[in-house]
Amino acid sequence: MELMFIGADHEVTGSCHYLRVGDKNILVDYGMEQGVNVFENCDLPVDEALIDYVFLTHAHIDHSGLLPLLYARGFRGQIFATAPTCDLCSIMLRDCAHIQMQEAEWKNRKAKRSAESELTEPLYTMEDADGTIRRLVPCDYDSEVTVCEGVKIRFTDIGHLLGSSSIEVWATEGDVTKKLVFSGDIGNSAQPLIKDPQNTEEADYVIMESTYGDRFHTKEQVDYVGELTKILQTTFDRGGNVVIPSFAVGRTQEMLYFLRQIKAEGLVKGHEDFPVYVDSPLAVEATGIFHKNEARCFDEEAMALVRKGINPITFPGLRLAITSDESRAINFEHTPKVIISASGMCEAGRIRHHLKHNLWRHECTILFVGYQAVGTLGRMLVDGVEEVKLFGEPIEVRADIMKLIGMSGHADKDGLLRWVDGFTKKPDRIFVVHGEDSVCTLFTECLKGEHGQNAYAPYSGTRFDLISGEFIYEADPVPVKKKARSVATVFTRLLASGQRLMAVIYKNEGGANKDLARFADQINSLCDRWDRP
Repeated sequence: MELMFIGADHEVTGSCHYLRVGDKNILVDYGMEQGVNVFENCDLPVDEALIDYVFLTHAHIDHSGLLPLLYARGFRGQIFATAPTCDLCSIMLRDCAHIQMQEAEWKNRKAKRSAESELTEPLYTMEDADGTIRRLVPCDYDSEVTVCEGVKIRFTDIGHLLGSSSIEVWATEGDVTKKLVFSGDIGNSAQPLIKDPQNTEEADYVIMESTYGDRFHTKEQVDYVGELTKILQTTFDRGGNVVIPSFAVGRTQEMLYFLRQIKAEGLVKGHEDFPVYVDSPLAVEATGIFHKNEARCFDEEAMALVRKGINPITFPGLRLAITSDESRAINFEHTPKVIISASGMCEAGRIRHHLKHNLWRHECTILFVGYQAVGTLGRMLVDGVEEVKLFGEPIEVRADIMKLIGMSGHADKDGLLRWVDGFTKKPDRIFVVHGEDSVCTLFTECLKGEHGQNAYAPYSGTRFDLISGEFIYEADPVPVKKKARSVATVFTRLLASGQRLMAVIYKNEGGANKDLARFADQINSLCDRWDRP
């Protein structure tokens, strides 16, 4: 019984852990890396086609974004997640595939104009995203699910995103059972719309995030409605737009929640009818999924509005831009307005067009409402860069760059410690992951020195024996040096098919001789057809 650390180790994105129980190979999350990657992630210890199950904490791309790549390389197992997470993945993974295919097409057009010979391939295709979505198995919160012999799981609401969860895993080999708890991303308390994080009482081993393990959001509860009202009033009074780069899923719906209240109470004087544009087809679809799951996931404050017949995330003046023409038209409308668009870190999507049209205007405000990873355009703007390049054109930064302090879907240091203190007895060991290099180290030292926990921050490649409680291998940090390998070319897809064939062969071990002989004949016939001298 073994635990291996693959991704988001001394880094914030690309979450992935490998768990072997008996002959079963399991992943917990398989996320995409975003922003600057400091350390190299090790490869999976088995071929993708040999992975039996994936347990998914939530739908954010840094936890789910490589699942279609897993599928493209031969994975055909089951992906267990909460029902709302399955709903969100059904749109987010398709959106991610669409963006990658669009970007590859754009780069290839550019390469042709410059006479470059090498073409760009998307990391995966829409077909891979659709295949992944068909593998999703929706689960209820707080219900034990028997995955297979020797493995049970349970999802607990962790308050980070609609459907987000920590995952309890009971792993049994022989007469030994060990319980692991994967925190996922622990939510900030008192967020709008969704419930606060729920604790878990018992665990032998805990694998927990540390995104904000070195800082505190604020000592007092922030009046987000009041702060947002001031920004809107100031910007509208000078004739500008408020552009909000926002994650399409989660943060956009929270902003709509605040804006509904501002409009309902008429808080922005002289501009009571200001329009709000949500320019993201993904955000529009996600908002529908929030409505669908309100009874399951909304907190009491939001549900009180629902019971009064009030939709907490819609209001008069809300305009949804779906098509490209509708998106382009927004910047030709001169009324001061709010523009909410993805991506939240300004790395892709329609937000880059709105930045191009508004960054150079003194009267406008660019308002950041979420985490900005190192190396992203969003982080550069927050850090005060004076000029950026968008679509090959230099743009001077003249607009106000602001940030809603404390607006985060992640728990701060106090919130992380409250979650750890929720265990009725100290776990045998806590593994600290999903934080920048220095943050992982500092939070680990805090757990050890101030809270008496047996804590450790692994680097990618570290392996741990869950039965003996000893390390099999403690990895050293390896600076990043390679790019992600595309599987979209025909030959690499053929290789992935070969991996899957081997996985199917192993799964048929012990079958009836007659069936195995027929299977072997079919394979040999296929080889005879394609074998080249």
